[in-house]
Amino acid sequence: MVTTPLEKTIENYLIKRIQSLGGECEKFTSPMRRSVPDRIISMPGGRIVFVEVKRFGKQATDMQARDHQRRREMGFSVWTVDSKAAVDHLVEELSC
Repeated sequence: MVTTPLEKTIENYLIKRIQSLGGECEKFTSPMRRSVPDRIISMPGGRIVFVEVKRFGKQATDMQARDHQRRREMGFSVWTVDSKAAVDHLVEELSC
């Protein structure tokens, strides 16, 4: 039986990969707003990225997708990662 990694496993991998680049990967919560992305990534050079972490194959809820779109319209980068490979792709993009 093949099991997929839990969301927490992917999230911990994300944190370690971002820290290895000298960035911060902070938990994001908002008492006044539901469905915000799970993490805010702050990278050297002033780059800010929002990240939603999901279990493999899962997608953002409708409310989350609306929040992500609103942030993109403001010019922010919002990623959804559901695997270590997706985290690696994000890290590759941030390393450029």
